[in-house]
Amino acid sequence: MAGLSVENLTVRYGAVTAVRGVSFDVADGSVLGLVGESGSGKSTVARALVGLTPSAGTMRINGADLSSRQARRRVQLVFQDSRSSLDPRFTVEQCVMEGLVGFRRRDASARVAELLDLVSLDPAIARSRPGNLSGGQRQRVAIARALAARPDVLIADEVTASLDVSVQAVVLNLLRRLRAKLGLTMVFISHNLAVVQYMCDELAVMFNGRIVEFGPADEVIEQAEHPYTRSLLAAIPEMGQRRLLSESAVEASTVTDPPPSGGCAYRLRCPIGPAADPEREICRTLEPAATAGRVHRAACHFARERDESIVPRA
Repeated sequence: MAGLSVENLTVRYGAVTAVRGVSFDVADGSVLGLVGESGSGKSTVARALVGLTPSAGTMRINGADLSSRQARRRVQLVFQDSRSSLDPRFTVEQCVMEGLVGFRRRDASARVAELLDLVSLDPAIARSRPGNLSGGQRQRVAIARALAARPDVLIADEVTASLDVSVQAVVLNLLRRLRAKLGLTMVFISHNLAVVQYMCDELAVMFNGRIVEFGPADEVIEQAEHPYTRSLLAAIPEMGQRRLLSESAVEASTVTDPPPSGGCAYRLRCPIGPAADPEREICRTLEPAATAGRVHRAACHFARERDESIVPRA
């Protein structure tokens, strides 16, 4: 399948394994969403894909290995914090030019103007410095810089997290237009499941460095099978509605546990695991694998069972 292919991606920081055997495919021109609580490994996956952190495993674009530095230019990352990702000493033109290769000065300036127009910015701001721009403008400059490298894959890591709601909509709609116009393959990382459903074709839910549920975005959100995914969905606040969450649902969105040795890493917080039913010893002894041969997969021994104490979404 053409597009981005990741197989058995593993990232270790000393004795800590931040990402454990992550595998996924993103079809050419489609968008994969990565969701999960802080510390689940989402941003580590992004950094590994662009070579910012050492990793093991295989990563390919359209069958070509991403092990070389030149090949890694085909994957570009837009960071969450545009204020720190853009050099404040540079002008906007200089920031965007960082992504260009092989352009003469005059041609490079013209290309920067084209890129700024592409992300709906007035090319006249090329002479400004990032500190003089709004957060939404800076994030669009960061997107323009990423596009300057002519990537096949664009990774958006929490790109709207620090923006006002109205500005978030502008950036999200821009990314949708760019995907359609340029045929970009994207990996979209976010805590906001509503945004992920709007942006993505498929969804991977991460917990403790692993993908615990994977499938079409609409299906995963509307028919979640893993108890962790269902707890994340139950923890989403809704205007005008009181939500009575079980203790496990609240913990699922606020706490990161050290991984237990052996068995399922989620079992200490799982509302349908051995804490709820002591006879489910398998959760303590055997790490679950995603169900093979299905489009929608969940790494849980009891994936289809529901915890009725977690209020489902209306």
